[in-house]
Amino acid sequence: MKTVMDKQSLNILVTGAYGQLGNSVKRAAQKSTDRYFFTDVDSLDITDHAAVNDFVVKNNIDVIVNCAAYTNVDAAEDNYEVAELLNGRAPGILAEIMKQNNGTLIHISTDYVFGGDLVNTPVDENCPTNPTGVYGLTKLHGENEIKDSGASAIIIRTSWLYSEFGANFVKKIISLLQARDSIKVVFDQCGTPTYAGDLAETIVTVISNRKLKGFEGIYHFSNEGVCSWFDFASAICNLSEFKDKEILPCHSNEFPSKVTRPPYSVMDKTKIKETFNVKIPHWHDSLRVCMRNMASE
Repeated sequence: MKTVMDKQSLNILVTGAYGQLGNSVKRAAQKSTDRYFFTDVDSLDITDHAAVNDFVVKNNIDVIVNCAAYTNVDAAEDNYEVAELLNGRAPGILAEIMKQNNGTLIHISTDYVFGGDLVNTPVDENCPTNPTGVYGLTKLHGENEIKDSGASAIIIRTSWLYSEFGANFVKKIISLLQARDSIKVVFDQCGTPTYAGDLAETIVTVISNRKLKGFEGIYHFSNEGVCSWFDFASAICNLSEFKDKEILPCHSNEFPSKVTRPPYSVMDKTKIKETFNVKIPHWHDSLRVCMRNMASE
């Protein structure tokens, strides 16, 4: 039997295809010679072991890219069971099935697995986890389920994801600027925005280059650079048609939340850059690309 490394074309299942990253992978995969299958909850329930296994066997799936998740950070506090099922148990199911079928799982995780006690130094993959809310906790459970399965798996943690698709910070800021002359945005939380298009390109490249088995582990991916939400919003404003509007800095306590968000959440991308030989753009350059795409739609 041929291995993944030997096959000229791979069959890849992408879950969460209607989301930001799923849609971005769909676009990035257009130039691939591999065969991609895109599903979402209406066509494949990833919490149903039998249904997923049937799909994998029927379509001879070599790789699953799991973009599906419960991502509403605040709502997760009141919906633990649903978040745990989608973020915790479902990744374990996908991993178990990939192990049974000699495939590889590429799973997307989050910087929320870290807590609010981070110092002002980018965190690498070995930094101790300490989630402060249900979202981060259930995503960490998903990582652990994958590890415990013994499957071939690549886990990619990312942060501050945005794109042309779905609801995200960029679209929210533009919507607010349309309605108001000024808006307040917190300046005391820092991190790095991630353009879903860049992450999708990296995922497709990893698969196209067959860097799967033998490259298992946890990796961090975001765009380069560091900014606050205020800085990010200001850049969005300056690149939009609303340059005359005003972005005002404010403290986090002006926007009470059920979840304590990390004040500093910047990830070290050295491992993913060196392992897969990927070049990561600066967040401002990628924001410019995204907004140009949005304007042309």
